Amino acid sequence: MIDAYEDPGTPDCRGGRHFLWWLVKCQWGRCLAGALLASVWMVLMAAAPYLMSRAIDDGLVPGRLGVLAWWTVVLFVVGAVNAWLSIMRHRTMTRVRLDANFRTVKVVVGHAVRLGAALPRRAGAGEVVTIGVGDVLTIAQSLTVVGPGAGAVVVYAVVAGLLLSVSTQLAAVVLLGVPLIALCAGPLSVRLQGVETEYRQRQGVLTARIGDLAGGLRVLNGLGGKGLFADAFRRDSQRLRAQGYRVGSVASWMQAFGVGLPTLFLALVTWLAARLAAQGDISVGELVAVYGYVAVLVGPVAFFIQMTYELGRGVVAARRVVRLLGLEPEPDEGTQPGPAEPSALHDPTSGVRVLPGRLTALVSARPADTEAVMDRLGRYAPSQATWGGTRLDAIPLAEVRSRILMADNESHLFAATLSEVLGGPAFAFRGAGNCATSHDEPAHARQQSEAPSEAHLTQAIHAAAADDIVQGLPEGLASLVTAEGRSLSGGQRQRIRLARALAADPEVLLAVEPTSALDAHTESTVAARLREAREGRTTLLTTTSPLVLDRMDAVHYLVDGKVAATGTHRELLAQVPGYQALVARDNDAEEVVR
Repeated sequence: MIDAYEDPGTPDCRGGRHFLWWLVKCQWGRCLAGALLASVWMVLMAAAPYLMSRAIDDGLVPGRLGVLAWWTVVLFVVGAVNAWLSIMRHRTMTRVRLDANFRTVKVVVGHAVRLGAALPRRAGAGEVVTIGVGDVLTIAQSLTVVGPGAGAVVVYAVVAGLLLSVSTQLAAVVLLGVPLIALCAGPLSVRLQGVETEYRQRQGVLTARIGDLAGGLRVLNGLGGKGLFADAFRRDSQRLRAQGYRVGSVASWMQAFGVGLPTLFLALVTWLAARLAAQGDISVGELVAVYGYVAVLVGPVAFFIQMTYELGRGVVAARRVVRLLGLEPEPDEGTQPGPAEPSALHDPTSGVRVLPGRLTALVSARPADTEAVMDRLGRYAPSQATWGGTRLDAIPLAEVRSRILMADNESHLFAATLSEVLGGPAFAFRGAGNCATSHDEPAHARQQSEAPSEAHLTQAIHAAAADDIVQGLPEGLASLVTAEGRSLSGGQRQRIRLARALAADPEVLLAVEPTSALDAHTESTVAARLREAREGRTTLLTTTSPLVLDRMDAVHYLVDGKVAATGTHRELLAQVPGYQALVARDNDAEEVVR
C-alpha cells in the first residue's frame, strides 16, 4: 500500500476509465493476487456441489458408510480452505481500495497545492469539497470489483464445463441465460451515470452555498438578506433531493435486478433439472449438483450487475477528479531574480509603497480595497507591482512565494499537534516557504531548513501573545489541535495564525487584519511585541485599530483604493479628517470591549 510520503505517480487524465485503469496498474501485483484469490475461492465454491453429488451418489448406498465419511471429510477440508481464501481475498481487496483512496487523495492534494491561489478562481469550493468527501471514496470502492470480477468470469467458465458433463441442455440454458441477465443491467448503468453526474454537480453547488452561508451569515443578517439567501438554499436543496430520488430509483432497480433476476433464473434451471431427474436422464446427486452450480452462479451474476453499478459510479467520480487535475496553474514566466537585498514593494495601482525593514499599515473604510492591494503585492492577482524596481510577475513564482508570506484570517489550521501547526510545511500559509530558523539568511535560502526549534516557536508564540493558549492546553505544544482549530476560540485561532506566520520568519510579511478578533488589552500587547519580533524585516498589515496603528512606522490611508494620505498615525489623526473619523469609530468600539 502506498506510503504517506511516497510519490503517487503520474495519473492518466485522458478520462474517467483511464484514471481507474491507472489506479489498477499502480498496484497490478496486488490486483492480480486479489483476482487469483477470488477465482480460487469461487471455483472451490462451485466444487462443493460436485463433492456433494459424489457423496450422495456414491455414499448413500447400504454398506458404503466409509465412502460417505470420506466425501464428508473432503467437503469439510474444502470449506475450511475456502474460508481462509475468503479472508485473504477480502484483505487483499481492502488493501487495493485503501491504496486507491490514498493515491487519489495524494494526487488531488498535490495538484491543489500546485494550483495554489489559482484554485479558488478555477474551481468552486463545493466542487473541491465534493471530490474530497465523496468522489475519492467512490473511486476507491469501485476498484474492489477487480478481484471478484475476474473470479466471476473464471467460475462461470468452470461451472459451464461441469454442467456440460451433466446435461448439454442445462449447460446451454446457463451459458445463454447468464450473459442475458447481465446485459439487462446495461441500459440502467448508462442511465445511472447520467443522473449520478447531474447529482454530483448539484451537490457541489449546494456545498458551496453552505460554505457561503456559514462564512457570511452575520453579514447577511445585518443586511437583511438572510431570508433571501435561505430561500435560494431551500430551492437548491429541494432540487438536489429530487435528483437524489432519481439516482435512488435507478440504483434500486439495478439492485432489484441483481437479486431478483438471478433468483428467477435459479428457479428455472432447477425446474428443468428436476424434470430431467424425474425422466431418469440425470441422477439425484446430479440434480443436487445442478442446483448447487446455479446457486453458486447467482453470486457472480448478481456481482456482474453490482459491478456495473459500482464501475458506473466510479467512472463518474473519476471524471470529476480528472477535470480538477486538468486545471492548469497560473503560468510562471518569471526569469529575473528578486532583489538581493531588502527592497521596497510598490503597487502603482493604489500608490502604496512599502519601505524595507519597516512596519507599514494600510487603512481604508472598505476592507476590500486593502485586501486588493495585499493580493497584488503578494502576487495573488494580476498587477504591475514591483519589488526593488523589478516587476513581481517577472520574478519566478517559487522565489516570490519563498520570500513573501501572505497570512490572512481565513488560512487553514490543519489537524495536528500545536507545534506541527506552528512549524509545519509551507502549505499551511498562503504562499510561505518552509519554516525558518535564523534571521541572518534570506528566506529563499532557507527553503530546505529544518523545522524551527521549540525556542523559536516559543518566541513566535510570545510575540503573538499566545502564551496563555499553550499553557491552557493539557500537553502544551504537544497538544492536538482539531481541523480548522475548532477546539479554540476565534481570538485564539487568530493568534495561532499570527504565531505561525511569525514562526515562518519571512523576508516580507503581509498580514490581513491580524488582530481583528482580539480584545483591546491583547491587541495592545501584540502591537507592542510585533515591532520587536519583526525588527529589521519588512511588514505590511491591514487594520483600523488605533492601538496597532500607533506602533507603525508608516500608515497609508486609502480612499476608493488609492492612497489619499501617508504619515504616522498621529500625523494623520491631526491632518486627515476622514482618517480621524474612521479610526475614532474603531476606538469607540474598543472602549465598548473594555
